[in-house]
Amino acid sequence: MNVVEEKIDNLNAVLRVKISKEDYAEKVEKTLNDYRKQAAIPGFRPGKTPISLIKKKYGKAILAEELNKAVNQSLYDFIRNNNLQVLGNPLPKQDEEVKGDFENPTDFEFAYEIGMSPDFSLNLDKAAFDYLKIDISTEMLDKEVENLARRYGKLVSAETVGERDMVLGKFTELDGDKPKEGGISNTSTISMEFIADSAAKKSLMGAKAGDEFVLDPKDVSKGSTDMAAMLAIKKEEAEELNSLFNFTITEIKQMIPAEINQELFDKLFGEGNVKSEEEMRSKIADDLNRMFSGDSDRVFNNALSKHLIEETKIDLPESFLKRWIAATSKEEITPEKVEQDFEGYRNGLKWQLIQNKLIKENDVKVEPQDAINYVKSMMVNQYAQYGIPAPADAELDKYAKNALSNQEEANRIYDNLYQGKIFTLLKGMVKLNDKVLSYEKFIEEAYGKQ
Repeated sequence: MNVVEEKIDNLNAVLRVKISKEDYAEKVEKTLNDYRKQAAIPGFRPGKTPISLIKKKYGKAILAEELNKAVNQSLYDFIRNNNLQVLGNPLPKQDEEVKGDFENPTDFEFAYEIGMSPDFSLNLDKAAFDYLKIDISTEMLDKEVENLARRYGKLVSAETVGERDMVLGKFTELDGDKPKEGGISNTSTISMEFIADSAAKKSLMGAKAGDEFVLDPKDVSKGSTDMAAMLAIKKEEAEELNSLFNFTITEIKQMIPAEINQELFDKLFGEGNVKSEEEMRSKIADDLNRMFSGDSDRVFNNALSKHLIEETKIDLPESFLKRWIAATSKEEITPEKVEQDFEGYRNGLKWQLIQNKLIKENDVKVEPQDAINYVKSMMVNQYAQYGIPAPADAELDKYAKNALSNQEEANRIYDNLYQGKIFTLLKGMVKLNDKVLSYEKFIEEAYGKQ
């Protein structure tokens, strides 16, 4: 077998694979004999079918299969041995047929097109980015302390409905001013603090057990999903519902927040770890900073990757890539659809090439222990979210290795780790201007323009 490369330009080439009879004849003969041993052809005992009949029936298919194997192996070996940086996989040359005679096989020649990965340079010397941070304000800390106190507080019965109370009662669907025959009826709860409709909220304020109201459930719920749960119906039914309901209050529950004392500190942070409200607020501020730093990184990473994709000049073998996308699509795809989606594909490929360049030039590596530690860290965080102590390190280690035995999950984890290392590297290569914003302004600037 012989492979010759014909360069068309810096991004495209043709590989010609020449295969002589000696390269495939023995394998074809062996496969034919194997078929003969197994063939069940009427009129012949198993294994006694004349080889000429086997050749006539299966010869061309077997020859084509062996040639395909030989060509694929030759292409793979040539690309690897010559360190060709290709994009996608080789494709049969469009305007050229296979040279060779399947009726009287001797020598064959196959032509394949390949797309080459381009050379390009990254220039980040003068790049500058705003690094958005969320201001942990006194107001935000006050709200977090209040939320935690309410979370660990207790519900008590109340005489009248207040702004943040839970109102238990019975919903009955109406037909005019009377209960609807066969209509919806359900006992549920209205949370006063989540009512957005001011008129509905005002009408319930100060009410007592036994009081009745005519209301639209849309006005006392947070969307169709919440309303469906409130009325014990399907979401689709809630979206179509236009009825008014009678609501009879049966009970009023008021949340009494927990006291800000040592008992609460111990519940939140473990016994003796926090000893004052000041320490509690400092701990909450640290937790919020850690949480929001992930948002800051995501916004920065999106801005940086978008900048690199748009500003880095990378020439691609676009005609080849469009053919390759069509050829490898799991579903039939039209040329129009390829054109329509190509910009997104091109940007994704450019970003992958940029990442590969950074990994190679900066010797970025992710070791197996990095992946294990990553999984263990995720587990510890998950346990912490539910206030549950994490298992012993040996148990975490066992779980992490088991998770990484799933190849798809392992690929996802390694991709995340490489992404993280790449962005850490890039963060040190550009100028960052810290920009501290309120939470509302952060959301507006980070996501409002997208």
